[in-house]
Amino acid sequence: MAMTQMSLVTDSPVHSSSSDDFVAYLDAALDASSPNASSSNEEVENEDESEGVRIKRRKVESIEETQVSTSQAFTEQSSELTVNTDVCPHPGSFGDMCIRCGQKVDGESGVTFGYIHKELRLHNEEISRLRSSDMKNLFSRKKLYLVLDLDHTLLNSTLLVDLKSEELHLMTQTDSLADVSKGSLFKLDYMHMMTKLRPFVRTFLKEASEMFEMYIYTMGDRAYALEMAKLLDPRAEYFVSKVISRDDGTQKHQKGLDIVLGQESAVLILDDTENAWMKHKDNLILMERYHFFASSCRQFGFNCQSLAESKSDECETDGALANVLNVLKQVHHTFFNELEEDLADRDVRQVLKTHKSEVLKGCVLVFSRIVHAAIPALRRMAEQMGATCLTEIDPSVTHVVATDAGTEKARWAVKENKFLVHPKWIEAANYFWQKQSEENFVVKKKQ
Repeated sequence: MAMTQMSLVTDSPVHSSSSDDFVAYLDAALDASSPNASSSNEEVENEDESEGVRIKRRKVESIEETQVSTSQAFTEQSSELTVNTDVCPHPGSFGDMCIRCGQKVDGESGVTFGYIHKELRLHNEEISRLRSSDMKNLFSRKKLYLVLDLDHTLLNSTLLVDLKSEELHLMTQTDSLADVSKGSLFKLDYMHMMTKLRPFVRTFLKEASEMFEMYIYTMGDRAYALEMAKLLDPRAEYFVSKVISRDDGTQKHQKGLDIVLGQESAVLILDDTENAWMKHKDNLILMERYHFFASSCRQFGFNCQSLAESKSDECETDGALANVLNVLKQVHHTFFNELEEDLADRDVRQVLKTHKSEVLKGCVLVFSRIVHAAIPALRRMAEQMGATCLTEIDPSVTHVVATDAGTEKARWAVKENKFLVHPKWIEAANYFWQKQSEENFVVKKKQ
């Protein structure tokens, strides 16, 4: 086997803003180094070369042509590292084989990136190098990274056996799987499941893809994740080799950016579950959960009609995804057009924090008879949005937050012509990144 043919990582723009580029190089290199492959470039390029290898080589050449600067950087590193394969740093492995020199290595070290290629592991130094290189490439195209949750964020799924009688009308309203790009409600018999895409999701993905390199990251298993990716991305435009499932995570019941090939300072996350991202809350934009099916409502303890039962749905034009797209556009614009630091020194987490601090800026809140355990979270939420929270009323107070209009502080608010709002007013502002009309969150007197 010719060792120079295995120079995958250092000779190639392996992750030029897309993990599928990595796959192309990995496949080409593995084909070139297989027992049936030729041991020289001349033999590989002869007339007996297989069509599959020719296609992969054309794809590799095309990637190299469009990523000249990145390729030069890899080539320069290669000139230093390929002089002697005995000093190969073994930046990663495929099974027990080094992805650069082809030598047998310890296949248990490093971080697994099975969603890119089965049995692929990369070492920390190589991950850092790839992230740095890829970020420069993305920044040159004014792009950031966006990690998207599936369930309750982009879609809602239910088992067919869990459909309530009030939802059975959906069985005759499903869309064809022959052309999923035109539908939003799908009956997946082979999975015994029905899935409803969130309104506006296709427009959201199209417009977001112009600003972000996008990943799917779900707590669902890999088979489910890939099926949902097909519904969301039927033409494989957005998520090829970037679908991460619970099987890929490095911590149980947690999601982490350690397996995303993007610098944390350039990553935004959309998810409905804050506690899934304990280490990356500063990257997170919390989404209001999409409960289309009754089983979804029951799962979270809501005793109310689902959207399906009420034969309604979120609004396309001002629903959760339409709203968060505007937030993403604002953050993206600020990051690339308004900051004075060099691009490499900018941090999207700080941009996100600044934008959020404007939502309730100027509001001074006092809480009245709120369940004690709920106050810390509400207070933190309000303060992150720029509000000031006091423990006692004074003339500077603008809003009294209560669940009962009969409390002393609530009565004071009415008397002094201050706003009296329900805690959901804070939660709604947090989801929509906009101060909500107080009239929609009236507090009633408890009997």
